[in-house]
Amino acid sequence: MNNTHLTETRFSNLELSESILYGLNDAGFNHCTPIQDKALPLLLRGKDLAGQAQTGTGKTAAFLLATFQHLINDDDCKDAGGTTPRRGEVESRLEQRSRATQGAVAESEQIKNPRAVILAPTRELAIQIHKDALQLGKHLDLKFALIYGGTDYQKQLDTIKSNIDIIIGTPGRVIDFYRQNAFTLDHVQVTVMDEADRMFDLGFIKDIRYLLRRMPAPDLRLNMLFSATLSYKVTELAYEHMNNPELIRIETEEVTSKAIHQSAYCPANEQKIPLLIGLLRHYQPQRSIIFVNTKRCAEQLDDTLNINGYKTAALSGDVPQDKRQRLLNDFKENRTTLLIATDVAARGLHIPDVSHVINYDLPQDVEDYVHRIGRTARFGASGEAISFICEQYAYSMPDIEDYIGQKIPVKAITADLLADVITPEKKPSKPKADYKGRRLNQDRSRKPTSLS
Repeated sequence: MNNTHLTETRFSNLELSESILYGLNDAGFNHCTPIQDKALPLLLRGKDLAGQAQTGTGKTAAFLLATFQHLINDDDCKDAGGTTPRRGEVESRLEQRSRATQGAVAESEQIKNPRAVILAPTRELAIQIHKDALQLGKHLDLKFALIYGGTDYQKQLDTIKSNIDIIIGTPGRVIDFYRQNAFTLDHVQVTVMDEADRMFDLGFIKDIRYLLRRMPAPDLRLNMLFSATLSYKVTELAYEHMNNPELIRIETEEVTSKAIHQSAYCPANEQKIPLLIGLLRHYQPQRSIIFVNTKRCAEQLDDTLNINGYKTAALSGDVPQDKRQRLLNDFKENRTTLLIATDVAARGLHIPDVSHVINYDLPQDVEDYVHRIGRTARFGASGEAISFICEQYAYSMPDIEDYIGQKIPVKAITADLLADVITPEKKPSKPKADYKGRRLNQDRSRKPTSLS
């Protein structure tokens, strides 16, 4: 890895508290990435921001640092016997609301937290943000709650009831707990929406608006929206629920990183597996993600690669959360070096040293292509992105090239790249049963009907 992805701006030159700088130093972070260099000065002055940058360029650290500093400033103001302007206005509105609905309630009896909510489209991304928050905030007196669906329901509910400072989670589970009155959104001072375009793709936008409308008004909190792509619908969301946000884009003329070497092959359908194994033997990637479009394809490819001597893990949307985390941990710790994944793994995964991304199936959404290949060449490293333009998904390539603004060079399929493949034995199919439960092919009482 090199440092060409960093700017000359040091974190120590920004208006960050010593306790935050200690966490950055422990993590080995000294200089800002471009998105951090442009975003943090604005955020630290209390300006709302909608930011676009390539994946893997430090967006998470940018919004975490801004969130931490905003909450620290509020604590310092309280210690000095005052309140920040935003906080004072929030308390005033809360007092009016309280009188109108339930009469005066002693401040000591009110639930004060959370003070910040960070929303992510997938549990994998929420888990990674929480991990980064614990690392960067290790010297801070802040309590975090990680909230996502699929597992640990009661444990998460107990945590969120303990008056935590920052909720990090997916919209559905956060709304579930909110409706149970496990916490209030009345005192939220910071809101973060990460991978906002993915929120739209996964149908979470109604959930996002539900939560935002129950928080203090946009001008009474610090609002951040980050995404690898800022479409019209995303910017519309920003201006609707944020306070006149600054819009910043990093390297918008290049949708994909220069550090990613992109190439493609045009195999017939029956050549895809021999070509894949041939490329794996040729490149011998230290860690690679193979993207497919369907769960069925992931399972079939997993079986085939296993029988050909490769240790793999298959990740799709319906894999239970505990197993999913185990597969990802095995991949991160090199117990497995090949991960076969549908687009559930295309966004939000911070896995270092992925040297190769292979699009076994071309994605049907152009933005998914950008997010897939963005799993390699992270934080200044370089990487390879190889795509198969097969018979079934070839129609996607013109749109992809138009979206990224460049032609992807197509390489010839030479004989040495087509490996001999051992195919898994097909399991014998069970004979079908008729409506009486008898085996149709065992019912010999009937003679075949003549066609004459």
